[in-house]
Amino acid sequence: MTTASPLPITRSCPFAPREEHRALRDETPVARVVLPNGRELWALTRLQDIRTMLTDPRFSSDRSHPGFPVLTGQQQTTTNLRVSMIGMDPPEHGPVRRSVLRDFTVKRVAALRPRIQEVVDEHLDAMLAGPKPADLVQALSLPVSSLIICELLGVPYADHEFFQEQSAKLLRRTAPREELAAALGALQKYLLELVQRKEREPGDDLLTRQLPRYDDQRELVGLAFLLLVAGHETTANMISLGTIMLLEHPEALAAIREDPAKVPNAVEELLRYFTIAEYASRRVAVEDVELGGVRIRAGDGVLPLGAIANRDPEAFDNPDEFDIERGARHHIAFGFGAHQCLGQNLARMELQVVFETLFQRAPSLRLAVPSGELQYKDDGIVYGVYELPVTW
Repeated sequence: MTTASPLPITRSCPFAPREEHRALRDETPVARVVLPNGRELWALTRLQDIRTMLTDPRFSSDRSHPGFPVLTGQQQTTTNLRVSMIGMDPPEHGPVRRSVLRDFTVKRVAALRPRIQEVVDEHLDAMLAGPKPADLVQALSLPVSSLIICELLGVPYADHEFFQEQSAKLLRRTAPREELAAALGALQKYLLELVQRKEREPGDDLLTRQLPRYDDQRELVGLAFLLLVAGHETTANMISLGTIMLLEHPEALAAIREDPAKVPNAVEELLRYFTIAEYASRRVAVEDVELGGVRIRAGDGVLPLGAIANRDPEAFDNPDEFDIERGARHHIAFGFGAHQCLGQNLARMELQVVFETLFQRAPSLRLAVPSGELQYKDDGIVYGVYELPVTW
């Protein structure tokens, strides 16, 4: 039986998954659903089913496969990009991922901590010296995540307004086809020119180090596109949402103020609780597979609903409770398996530094408007808020 669409992702409560997703998880955890564009696929809502699917080679990440899930009636924004590792399967995926992973290891990210701290302090200095209320998205969330990924990749931060504007358009599911095409074309052109400039003027950055691996510059553009867009949008949204959540839970906030050693577990709980990129792990079956007692046919698309899976009572005690003492790192906020988020160590570090610093330096920080009046990104591929007015 085919059920209603799992989209759009408008949440009745901004801090909870859709009730329709909860019903699917409790009643039909592997469900046949129809998207707004009329395409049918399978929705997965239990944590173990999703983890099993994401480690099964019979499910492909190939975005060019005709059965791969497209979430809107528009073409995917990556259609005109050369294949990057997000759309690769073995054996191509492994070597490409390993070549980039060295820039995101725990050791490499730990070495970046002083710079991350410096960036956070600089932007907090400016925010706290400026007018009140301030928009935390523009004052802290976006600048911190954008500046760090720019420095790592070798992208001039002076261009941040341009690529933030383009990526924001690309991540809106409701954007018109013409707007998506224009934003993609502009960002492709910018990154291709950047890659060509690095061939002439090499630097000490990830893109320069990757140049020898690529005969076709467009393939490196695909990698740059993936890392630049994902590297600032996801972390920026988590900074904003995490700030709201902690301000709305004063006991948890007091606990991390008194003991900063609790911040890493608080970050994990925030990641689990929001699961902002819940549709990132889409796949297509390339063979018939039985999953959760259901036969999925070759060519069928599969859509893991990560936000509700990270509230699975079979995996987490009291899953709807926000508990910074939980310490549960087996969530799938970063995906799972071979395609697990490449930048997760960097994201964790940025979030830890921000939350350790923000609430120590601005102990009276509070929302300038009720959280229910904020504009949440229900139309986005990545969940978050558009603005976050705060005062102190």
